[in-house]
Amino acid sequence: MTELLAIGTKKGLFLATSDDNRQSWKVSSAHFSGHSIYAVAIDTRGPAPRLLAGADSSHFGPSVVISDDLGATWQEPDKAPLAFPSDTGAAVERVWQIVPAQGDVVYAGVQPSALFRSEDGGRTFELVRALWDHPHRPDWGAGFGGQAIHTVLPHPADPQWVLVAMSTGGVYRTTDGGASWAPSNEGIEAYFLPDPRPEFGQCVHKVARDGADPDHYYAQNHHGVYRSVDGGGTWQSIAGTLPADFGFPIVAHPRRGGTIWSFPLISDGQREPVDHLCRVFRSTDAGDTWQPLQTGLPDEPFYPVVLRDAMCADDAEPAGVYFGTRSGEVFASRDEGETWSSVTAHLPDILCVRAASY
Repeated sequence: MTELLAIGTKKGLFLATSDDNRQSWKVSSAHFSGHSIYAVAIDTRGPAPRLLAGADSSHFGPSVVISDDLGATWQEPDKAPLAFPSDTGAAVERVWQIVPAQGDVVYAGVQPSALFRSEDGGRTFELVRALWDHPHRPDWGAGFGGQAIHTVLPHPADPQWVLVAMSTGGVYRTTDGGASWAPSNEGIEAYFLPDPRPEFGQCVHKVARDGADPDHYYAQNHHGVYRSVDGGGTWQSIAGTLPADFGFPIVAHPRRGGTIWSFPLISDGQREPVDHLCRVFRSTDAGDTWQPLQTGLPDEPFYPVVLRDAMCADDAEPAGVYFGTRSGEVFASRDEGETWSSVTAHLPDILCVRAASY
């Protein structure tokens, strides 16, 4: 069994592999050097892993590139695979999320906030028009990182059911394959708006699906951590025993229900780890209680931020947990957060991390 870790940075994509049960890692040189890689997906359902990456060039704009040989070669279409219809008057600024779904379906969330769907494994995409034409769209705002759909969660058993989240706009979901979309933010607060509990407009930073129950979700908000046990219909706060409720990532265990990881920051105004300590917080009871995990992580004052897609879990047993920082460090745990070790350091600003076993 080999573990593959894809690390998207401000200056390229790095691939790390481990053949000794995640004890040591070999890290490649940069693929797409100079490109910003905000989104990576690893699809292990075929005979060999397929890598899909959102490569953003400051000269040529964004694209989706594919490799079926672990990065030895890449396929990039001559024509942009992601493009708005001419009548929209819009252009894709960045690819924030790539998610394989059932069969050859692949979803992509982009900036400005829009969802694209591919039926040929990510080679070509079409705009999900009903979400783009939603009457709320003119009022969706831009978070500090931009206006983007950064979370796409297709239901594992029902291809008609998809949940997305955006900054800012909140959570939306469809139950009819994308023909219609409804906001799903009841209970999530937006303290920065005149009405702190609006129908939409929340700045949701990330949403994760529970590994055992596909109708249970967890959300890290712009101040606030929440769970939903009714498919995103309503949300309840689970930030009570966290040292702070601000942060970017939230990650769910791939199989064990109620186990989630978070990396809290002091506040919106002070985006630094709580107590200036490098600590991951884990809950094993769906957020009722949280425990800090630090064994093997730096014990000196720590300041870097972990971005929304820069933390992930793999599907091994026990599950591995990984996170990368804006200072270019990557840490790994092969025992679900109990202990940690360094994968690599001195990389460019880390934007996303994805892991899988094959």
